[in-house]
Amino acid sequence: MSAPEPASVSPMPEGVTDPNYRPPPGYLGNLTITQQHCLDKIKAYLKESGLFDEERHDDATLLRFCRARKFDFEATKTMIVAAENWRKEFGVDDIVQNFDFKEKAEVDKYYPQFYHKVDKDGRPLYIEQLGKLDIKALYAATTPERQLKRLVWEYEKSLRTRIPVCSRLVGHPVSTFCTILDLGGVSLSNFYRVKDYVSAASSIGQDRYPETMGKFYIINAPWAFTAIWSVVKGWLDPVTVQKIQILGGSYQSELLKQIEPQNLPKIFGGVCECPGGCSMSDAGPWNDPSLTATAAAPAPAAT
Repeated sequence: MSAPEPASVSPMPEGVTDPNYRPPPGYLGNLTITQQHCLDKIKAYLKESGLFDEERHDDATLLRFCRARKFDFEATKTMIVAAENWRKEFGVDDIVQNFDFKEKAEVDKYYPQFYHKVDKDGRPLYIEQLGKLDIKALYAATTPERQLKRLVWEYEKSLRTRIPVCSRLVGHPVSTFCTILDLGGVSLSNFYRVKDYVSAASSIGQDRYPETMGKFYIINAPWAFTAIWSVVKGWLDPVTVQKIQILGGSYQSELLKQIEPQNLPKIFGGVCECPGGCSMSDAGPWNDPSLTATAAAPAPAAT
């Protein structure tokens, strides 16, 4: 019988100040020999092929792709190369530098999508109110293409700013989001008219920014949601589906188990009422200049 692999062949990520932090399996500080070997091979391949980006391809980021493909080298390589090609084709660097979503306030009236403070584990909280969708007014204000660019801009801001600040504040790596999807008032007709955008958005999250879903609550799920869920579920991998909690109208107590009242907008059972509305505030520790300027954060892992 072969000897068992050691608990971890990788050191703890830098910057950890939380004495109770224990990295989950497959994260920095808790890798098996096989997992470390996959990480090393991916990094070497990216460097040899000229795809390696010193700023973006840190070990924690590469491990997100490794975990998404269960540390299968060939599958991980295929996923990362596809993501790198997509970044060039979609113009991600240009979006980061130059994209300006001037129609944000107008779009917010018809399809609120926003980051708002953090949950009890330090994750950025992301909220979508699909039930408020007014498809005609939405597409008079913007286009599906610009919505996707906004989505990517927000992902990039999260990885470059929100996540590092949150990691620094809790004293251990954070790499996932806590999401609330509000279906209150959603209609099947409106959903099917926007399903192509939702499908594209799901694909970007799953294939280009993998392993970033932590908690996911679907609230105010109507009776017709069974039909919608049968469509959406097909766009997601089984691991992702397992992270999703479907709640009806009595969701407040469940959300408050995970989110402090002062961090949860009042409309969802919390007490927060941001000036100008929570959906337009982008409220969170990432707006504190003293934190964003000094956020030499731990390499993201998981919470």
